[in-house]
Amino acid sequence: MYSNGFVGANGGAFKSLFGSSFLRKEESFGDRNTSSWTAGIMDAGGSGGGSGDDQDVSDRKKKPYHRHTARQIQELEAMFKECPHPDEKQRMQLSRDLGLEPRQIKFWFQNRRTQMKAQHERADNCTLRAENDKIRCENIAIREALKNVICPSCGGPPIGEDMYFDEQKLRMENARLKEELDRVSSIAAKYIGRPIPQLPPIQPIPISSLDLTMGSFGGQGVGPPSLDLDLLSGSSSIPAMPPPLQTIGITEMEKSLMAEIAANAMQELIRLLQTDEPLWMKSASDGSDVLNLDSYERIFPRPNHLKNLDIRIEASRASDMVIMNGMALVDMFMDSNKWMEMFPAIVSKSRTIEVLASGIAGTQGGSLQMMYEELQVLSPLVSTREFYFLRYCQQIEQGLWVVVDVSFDLSSMNQFAPPSRSRRLPSGCLIQDMPNGYSKVSWVEHVEIEEKTPTHRIYRELINSGMAYGAHRWLATLQRMCERFACLMVTTTSTRDIGGVIPSPNGRRSMMKLSQRMIHNFCSCISASNGHRWTTLSGLNDIGVRVTVHKSTDPGQPNGVVLSAATSLWLPISPQNVFNFFRDERTRSQWDVLSNGNSVQEVAHIANGQHPGNCISVLRGFNASQNNMLILQESCTDSSGSLVVYAPVDLPAINIAMSGEDPSYIPLLPSGFTISPDGQPDHTGGASTSSSNSLSSGSLITVAFQILVSSLPSAKLNLESVTTVNNLISTTVHQIKAALNCTGA
Repeated sequence: MYSNGFVGANGGAFKSLFGSSFLRKEESFGDRNTSSWTAGIMDAGGSGGGSGDDQDVSDRKKKPYHRHTARQIQELEAMFKECPHPDEKQRMQLSRDLGLEPRQIKFWFQNRRTQMKAQHERADNCTLRAENDKIRCENIAIREALKNVICPSCGGPPIGEDMYFDEQKLRMENARLKEELDRVSSIAAKYIGRPIPQLPPIQPIPISSLDLTMGSFGGQGVGPPSLDLDLLSGSSSIPAMPPPLQTIGITEMEKSLMAEIAANAMQELIRLLQTDEPLWMKSASDGSDVLNLDSYERIFPRPNHLKNLDIRIEASRASDMVIMNGMALVDMFMDSNKWMEMFPAIVSKSRTIEVLASGIAGTQGGSLQMMYEELQVLSPLVSTREFYFLRYCQQIEQGLWVVVDVSFDLSSMNQFAPPSRSRRLPSGCLIQDMPNGYSKVSWVEHVEIEEKTPTHRIYRELINSGMAYGAHRWLATLQRMCERFACLMVTTTSTRDIGGVIPSPNGRRSMMKLSQRMIHNFCSCISASNGHRWTTLSGLNDIGVRVTVHKSTDPGQPNGVVLSAATSLWLPISPQNVFNFFRDERTRSQWDVLSNGNSVQEVAHIANGQHPGNCISVLRGFNASQNNMLILQESCTDSSGSLVVYAPVDLPAINIAMSGEDPSYIPLLPSGFTISPDGQPDHTGGASTSSSNSLSSGSLITVAFQILVSSLPSAKLNLESVTTVNNLISTTVHQIKAALNCTGA
């Protein structure tokens, strides 16, 4: 779906993209287009600060602040009264008369129109507020007069107005709730495949999601042998979405307010992107950009009611090249489904609540949307973050876009929207088209976090350092995923094939689509999202094994009851070494309990990017009893972390995908590992072998398995299944530590 946005490459061109000349091409791109838009912004709004690029930074900082003379302002104001929208000929005439650049003339009129619009809106608001106060006073007077009225039929006071309206409100609320119940039942019936019966009110049941009441999983203290899955929350494979916001009823005045908030956020984001000191300082530990909060508060003062001593601020900035053109990136950012598809390890849920402005067709300029998203770290130990925010896109000039996100409190407009504990301050990216289909992306993440519960100790440094949700992680993931999509354009085929069947380009795309679905399924199964309720089984370590269950009815999953289990641990080994250990088929027998010590062979290989570890593999085990069963595996790594995900697939299903047919109905039940740096500096003084984080002294690993408990949706979870998956994870963790000489960790 992104083919028109990528580099048009053939087999030879792909070598030039990912060969030895990769770095030289990136260095030669330059910043020839950056200076023009920076100069325009400085002319329009004053000094504007630096661009954040190394080229000609000192020259731009020395550019004097330009202040128009009294005569220039008088002439411009006179022209504005006659013609607020001068054409190019009129602007050129003013340029010659006043000694200003045409661009300065253009920006002055743009700013003046914006100022005039804001003045008119403030005047309208004052008028409406006065009328509202007048009506409120009249309403109070009428209420007081009604209290003294006597009913002519009984001589007593009349029926209270509030009693009448309360009854009407209850009837309207009942009708609305019934309509909502019918709508939800209809949606649920589509997924379940049968009508949902109308149930009587259910009293709350004081039961945890897995009430096994068990102590150590060694043998004593075992609770009930089975549970009715209908009592479990999260018992559907459908990801839980936020409460419905079906009738927001945004007025034109509210849309105007949102547009103003978004425009101000864009100006702040541009300032954050193009200014270095004093807003941004270099970190002494790793050289990354750190926001100077004192300078930020002076430049962007906020009302006191928005300041809270209990919140924590995270701010980060990064810039790099990605192999996708700017227009394709903008289209992907403005589509909530593509946005979630591009960042499966970060975005667990995403939805466009309402399109407030569709923007200019073909460029997305002026597009404004109200959106919802839930962000995750791939471990059940870390709570997710929810945001309701405005996303605004504007094209500054040809080949240059700004996409900005800023939180908006929906709870004041809709009762179904809960107030968020996380607030996104102006964040987003600047996208600039570069030669050869590349784009330069500069990214800023700036959020205020009020955490519901303390972060687990082993993830505390990763979260507090900003590495978990910072700009570097977003940009690193974007680079890797853009490389993955670019690989779809490659026409060369793999030399390692199954039974002499070499995958065609359609077969390659089908295999990549199948593997992408496997990654999405794996990421959703270990998320600490609100749609999952994890129960901890003790016995492995102080963290324990977390388990949850759901009923699977999706076409791409085995039908029945699925039990998911996961645990996280810390290892004193670099993330890259751990990643190499898991993805190497020669060491698989050291940790794969299900292989029974047998080795495996890679029989098909599809490259997914520049790094050799980014690939899709088909593995065959040397087990005579399972010659028909293969393993589909995808490994991926970037500077923020790594994934190794795999699922058993039978040979006929793999042949279907390799032939280019639609793989949507091939059932997958993936398991695997997530690997990330621990966020702590390396105090050993030695050079790290990890390319993902040179300062990391260890790795955070999440081990996750999924097993099909029963193919009957009405089945009950039994103790045997829980014991099996608990022993599976415990044994796997023990073997990993033994193979990596970390038994004391």
